[in-house]
Formats: sequence, structure tokens, C-alpha cells
Amino acid sequence: MSDREQRDAIRERHRAARRRALDGLTVASWIDGRSVGDGDTADPDTDVTETRATRDPVIDEPIVEVPVATADTVDAAVTAAQATFDDEWGATTPRERSHRLHEWTDVLSDHVDELTLLESLDTGKPIAEARGEVEGAIDTLEYYASACRVQTGEQIPAGSDLHMYTRTEPFGVVGQITPWNFPAWAAAWKLGPALAAGNCSVLKPSAHAPLTTIRMAQLSTEVLPDGVCNVVTGPGSTTGSALVEHDGVRKLSFTGSGDVGTEVMRTVASRLAPVTLELGGKSPFVVFPDADLDTVVEAVADGIYYSTGEICDALSRALVHEDVYDEFVARFVEQSRSYVLGDPLDEETTMGPLTTADQFETVTEYVDVGLEAGATLATGGGTPDDGALKDGHYVEPTVFTDVDNDMRIAREEIFGPVQTVQSFATYEEAIELANDTPFGLAAGIGSESSDLIHHAAADIEAGVVYVNAYGPIRPEGPYGGFKQSGIGRDLGEEALTHYRQTKTVYVNLDEPSV
Repeated sequence: MSDREQRDAIRERHRAARRRALDGLTVASWIDGRSVGDGDTADPDTDVTETRATRDPVIDEPIVEVPVATADTVDAAVTAAQATFDDEWGATTPRERSHRLHEWTDVLSDHVDELTLLESLDTGKPIAEARGEVEGAIDTLEYYASACRVQTGEQIPAGSDLHMYTRTEPFGVVGQITPWNFPAWAAAWKLGPALAAGNCSVLKPSAHAPLTTIRMAQLSTEVLPDGVCNVVTGPGSTTGSALVEHDGVRKLSFTGSGDVGTEVMRTVASRLAPVTLELGGKSPFVVFPDADLDTVVEAVADGIYYSTGEICDALSRALVHEDVYDEFVARFVEQSRSYVLGDPLDEETTMGPLTTADQFETVTEYVDVGLEAGATLATGGGTPDDGALKDGHYVEPTVFTDVDNDMRIAREEIFGPVQTVQSFATYEEAIELANDTPFGLAAGIGSESSDLIHHAAADIEAGVVYVNAYGPIRPEGPYGGFKQSGIGRDLGEEALTHYRQTKTVYVNLDEPSV
């Protein structure tokens, strides 16, 4: 079959998958238990005429037009969420919320295939990765369905004449903004702790990949009360800004770029609303001389090539001891060349395209930046030779050597399958290189020595440290960064605390009398 015939076959396969995925699905904002913005709502203030297409990154064709929620639509969502909080959800017990959330995960589990296809079409993820992330999203919601039942207050000993205790209470309405690289998983990271803590949510998914989030919210019908989980669709510059600026949003959680996160923080600071920010990264993986290279090469590859490198905690800087540097580079280049770029709907594909055309341009520009700075391109750097993939946003797994830490490719978040490899001579130099970055989201350590592992884990400035592996990310573990990588944490019991307020109660006691 010629390249042209293969391209045509991929195009037809994706068009058929698109028809199958959208069959019976209303793509619009989800507010107060109904679709809004499809021209079929009774409230003219929430009718939306502007749309924005989400595009299939494999064939670069529109998947579906998605309504852009206006400020009025966002206000309707916040109003609905507040009403539901006041009338019903805010008064539920942790036990009641636990039952509802478990019921929701049961429904989602029945629709894994549907959600997986939507996720793969919207982002370009290989179908196996998409399925794993949908299942990870469900697992996260299941965790919070259970964790919400262990929420407690504290009794504080203060003397025989004073009974002092604390209670925790939800904020009410929380705003949440998720990125396009992990749509289903990121939605669960936000919604799980927020709803478990007793809040109602207005969540804005990325305009580039909103489909799984919309469908997940729709699948909460008849499980969660109307108005508990609301989704508003549209770009950050309009819909996102309206959500961030809304006075009725009492707490805001944002995952995305550092520049936007800074603006979010500045905006909500004007009304003293708390904020959780999970921002960018430029994460190192430190390979010590005693490392098992078979294990570590695979770990570093997973950390930069999973999801085509479009991951906030991508292990994009390999710092390798000089004694094993040459062997590591040779093995890592070989591992990089082993990835199978192809149609994400094929099970054998291990790397799909970048999600957007803009990101494709960004990544290819960074390859030029690295070459111009004098780094050596050890492999990759271009688009695949396979003409059948010509329509998609594909970039080969890319490795740069002869990299200095002051080069842009070593300091700036590329958000693509581009790895830099640097050498070090001493433990102190390794830690200095690892920490010589404005970011601090994640890091990796490759070593067989428990002494090295624990000392390095303590000395590296990062919120998440992986040892001899990339991941797995589990809902039990707090996730977030140091420095410019953000404030606060997603996941874990700690995330529940970010969605609750603590109240201290003083009860003065008189001497008992009979």
C-alpha cells in the first residue's frame, strides 16, 4: 500500500471513529444537569452562538464544534452551583457523598471504551495510554469517594472549663481549570477532592480537548444532584477569565503554564480567594554511576516520551555521571529509536502526534534553538519519514548531547519529546545541576544505593521524586511542585485540605451542678 493509500486509510478510520464517538453525544457546556449552549436552552442568557473546533491531531481535521461559554454562561454555572450547595450538597454528610461518588465511578467504569476513544481522538494519545488514563481518572475518583469518609475535626485539650474543637467546612463553589494534555485524569484530580470535601464545582477544560470532561459530567446525571458538577467550555482568554474573575468562586485550582498561572493568582488575590497552582517543569533525572542502566534508560525514556513529552513533570534533563555517560547515551539513543510512531488507534503505536499545531511549531522551533546553541543532535529532531503520517503533528523522539545548563533547551519547558543529556563528576555537582532551574515539579534518581537515593531525594528541590522509574502516579500521593512549578497540591489527603476551611469552636463550661 502506498503512502497516499495509507494516509487515506488513516483518515477514513479516524472519520469513522469520530462518527462513532459523537453518536448521540451533545457537545456543550454542562450546567445544572443539562447541556447548555447548543441553541436548545430555555434561558436566552446562556445561549451560545460562537463555537470553537477541537481538532484531531492525527489527520488535522475538526472533530466537532464546541460552544464558547460567555461570561453570562459562566455566571449561570456559578449560580447553579451555589444554589445546589445551599439547598442540598453543602448539607450532605461524608457518608452520603461517598456513596454518590462511588455510584458515579460505577457509571464511568461502564463507559471506559467510549471515554477512551474520545480521549485518544481529542489528544492524539495512543489508545493504550488513553485507556490507562481514563482508568486512572476513575481510580482517583474512587480514592476520594473513600477518603471523604475519613475527614475529621480535632478536639484540643484546653482545660476543664473550656471545650475547644475544630471542624472543617467546604468553601461552597470552586472554580477549576484543566489542561489539554491529560483531560480525563486532570478533571478527576480536581473534581475528586473538591466534591468529596462538599463543594460544588465549575470546571473549565481546555478548549483543545474538552470532550472526555464533558462526557464525564454528563454521566453524573441521576447520580450527583444537578449543579454539583458543572462544565463550561471555551478558551482561557474568555471563558477561563470569566471563571477566574467571578466573585462567586470562593477557591480556584489551575493547571497550566506559569505565565497564565501567575495571572490567575494575581486576579484571585484581589478578592483574597485561595488558589492551587500546578504549573510547568523542567525536571532532571540524575543517573549515578551505580545505576542499573537497563532499568534507568527505560525510566528516562518513559519520563520524556510518554504522552509525546506533553507532560508537566517530563524528565527532560538527563544528568548522567561521567563514568557511565557514553554507555547511557548509546543505550538511550537506541531506546529512543525503538518507539513506533503511528496512528494512535493502532494498538502497536507507542507514540502519537503532538496535540496541537501550535505545539508542533513550538517543539520544532526548540530543535532549531538547540542546534543553533551548539548542542549535538544524537537522534531525531524531525518528522517521521513515513508519508502515511504526513497529516499529523508528529515529531521524532529527540536527543541532544553536548548540552550546557545555560542553553534554552536545558532551561525552558519544551513540552515535547526532546531530551537533553549532560554529564557530572561529583554528587555535589549533580545536585547543583539538578537544582539550577526555576522549576521544581519533579525529579528522578537512578541508583542502587539507598544512601544515595535518600540523600538525593532530600537535596533535590522538587515536589515529586521518582526512584529508578517514571511513576506510577497514585491518587494517595500528594502531587505538586516547588518554586515556579506551583503552589499547593493535587491528589492525596492533602488535596482535601485545600478544598476545606477550618473553624475553631470555643465552648466555655461552668462547674457542673445537680
